[in-house]
Amino acid sequence: MEQNAKLSLFPFFHLKRSMLSLLFSLPTSFFAFLLLLLLSYNAFTVFSLHLPKSPLLRSPPTLFNLSSSANSPLFNNSHLPLLPNTTQSLSLSIQRAKRVKKHKRGLRSVRSEPRSPVSLFHSRLKTFFNTSSSSCRVRFFMTWISPLKAFGERELISIESLFKSHPEACLVIVSKSLDSHTGTRILKPFASNGFRVMAIAPDFGFIFKDTHAELWFNRLKEGNVNPGEVSLGQNLSNLLRLALLYKFGGTYIDLDVIVLKSFSKLRNTIGAQNFDVKTGKWSRLNNAVLIFDKKHPLLFKFIEEFALTFDGNKWGHNGPYLISRVVSRVNGKPGFNFTVLPPSAFYPVDWRGIGGLFRDEIPSKWLMNKMEQIRKESFAVHLWNRHSRKLKLVKGSIVDSIISGCCIFCNT
Repeated sequence: MEQNAKLSLFPFFHLKRSMLSLLFSLPTSFFAFLLLLLLSYNAFTVFSLHLPKSPLLRSPPTLFNLSSSANSPLFNNSHLPLLPNTTQSLSLSIQRAKRVKKHKRGLRSVRSEPRSPVSLFHSRLKTFFNTSSSSCRVRFFMTWISPLKAFGERELISIESLFKSHPEACLVIVSKSLDSHTGTRILKPFASNGFRVMAIAPDFGFIFKDTHAELWFNRLKEGNVNPGEVSLGQNLSNLLRLALLYKFGGTYIDLDVIVLKSFSKLRNTIGAQNFDVKTGKWSRLNNAVLIFDKKHPLLFKFIEEFALTFDGNKWGHNGPYLISRVVSRVNGKPGFNFTVLPPSAFYPVDWRGIGGLFRDEIPSKWLMNKMEQIRKESFAVHLWNRHSRKLKLVKGSIVDSIISGCCIFCNT
């Protein structure tokens, strides 16, 4: 019986000896490779992290937290959140790639000067301001982040009106397209008549440096800010005007603003766009005309608000609405000294009624009263270019009368 059992196990022992012989005949490198696979599997099972699909992971992270104090550190390192699954990760990667592509297209039109140890923008601006210290005490800034072909008669009339009321002012137009041979030719009549005007391409790195705008702009270039549907140039202009006034002080005006009177008595001033008759208070401010001292705390708050709440899908959110939000929060608080002028100062007619100023119909009582109000109370008139640029300047209209009284070259 025992002998029969041993005979029945003989094939098994034979197979075992054959397998062992086969294994021992394999090269040493095979065993090393096998050992490496086992170690890799062990490491994966130990260090892999399985995340639950929690709603918390789906909420957007706070990418940066900027202090509201001007003396505290502005920027903190940010970290991307762990993604709950590979599908979401792939989707976010595709969206980011699209944003980067859109940014690159948008930033081509507003690309600033090449990076250098010394900012060419700063050196040119300093030279321009120091040419005649007495005359450059009155500083005006404009921005033009559009193609040169779009720069026309209305923009030239705005410049004329500025120098008609401020003949000793210095005007800086921050624009890449105007800082060119053709741009110099366009502005030559002003320089030839002794007016101080300079077009200069923006150096965003220098202008935004050491403000909340710096981190926002860096994130924009990296594709980490969604530009939205609103023109990127328009939103950069909204930020640029704030940073220019914060760094240098002076007056900013849009190129669709006709200046009627000297701003010499105005300081740290904003204009209301709309006025609530019932409450006697403004309901909305605008940023087409801004007059501020250098390093004014309200400008700091404006720039901070832009960086923290930027939304490229809402028209006006980063411009007039931003100004209104911030002023409503700080109004009356100590340390913020500024004046809000009524709509008649800069915006005597809002965008809904601007068409009436271009008509040459028989003057109505409203038009006659409006013209009298503008003559007595207005420092400037905003033409709301977005709503009036297609309107023709008709002889005998209120706008025609305004321009005839404040132009320099119109009668030459």
